[in-house]
Amino acid sequence: MSAPRSSRFYLLTPRLDIVDLDAFAPIFSEALASGAVASVLARVAPGAEGNSKRIVSRLLEIAAPAGAALLVEDDARLAARAGADGVHVSGAGATLIEALASLKPERIVGAGLLRTRDDAMTAGEAGVDYVMFGEPRPDGFVPPALETLERVAWWAEIFEPPCVGYAARLEDVAALLSAGVDFVAMGDAIWKAASPRDALAAAIALPPLGQR
Repeated sequence: MSAPRSSRFYLLTPRLDIVDLDAFAPIFSEALASGAVASVLARVAPGAEGNSKRIVSRLLEIAAPAGAALLVEDDARLAARAGADGVHVSGAGATLIEALASLKPERIVGAGLLRTRDDAMTAGEAGVDYVMFGEPRPDGFVPPALETLERVAWWAEIFEPPCVGYAARLEDVAALLSAGVDFVAMGDAIWKAASPRDALAAAIALPPLGQR
C-alpha cells in the first residue's frame, strides 16, 4: 500500500499557540494548495493546551478543503472532540492501545517515536494505520538520517502498514523515497525556509535516488 507520488508528503506543524495562528494560517494554506500534502500533524505548544481545540479546529478549517487529513499529536480525545481525522501517538504502549480502541475504525491512528524494531512491530501488530520513523523527539533531538533510512528500508521490505520517514533536510527526501517510504514527513525544513512554498515545491520535485 503506497501513496501516489504526487501526494506523498506529511507535514508536522510547528508547535503552535493560539497567538501564532493568524501568522501561520496563510503559510499553511499555501503549502496545502500544492496538492502534494496527504496528511498534517497538528502540534500544540507547551502551555497552550487550554487552547488546543481552537488551534486544531482552525487548522482543520484549512486542511479539510485541501483534502489533507489532519491528525492530532498524542491526544485521542481532542482528535474526536475537534473532529480531526485521527491521532498520532508516541510509542507503542498503553496510550496507543487506548487510541486504537477509541478511534478505530472511524479515524486514523498512527504511531511514531518507536525507538526499537520491537516497538515498531508491536505497533504494527496492534493495528496502526502507519508507523513513522525519524521524527524529532520532545527534546528536539532528530535521529541521524542513516538510522532513519535503515529503519524505513527494513519496514518497507517486510511489513504491510504504510511507513512514514522524517526528512530533517530537503537533501534527505530522495534517499527516503529510494528506501521505499510511503510518505515523507517534513517540519522545520519547510516552515523555517525563507519560502515554505518554494521549499515544499523543491521537495515535491525530487525523484528517488537513481532516477534523476
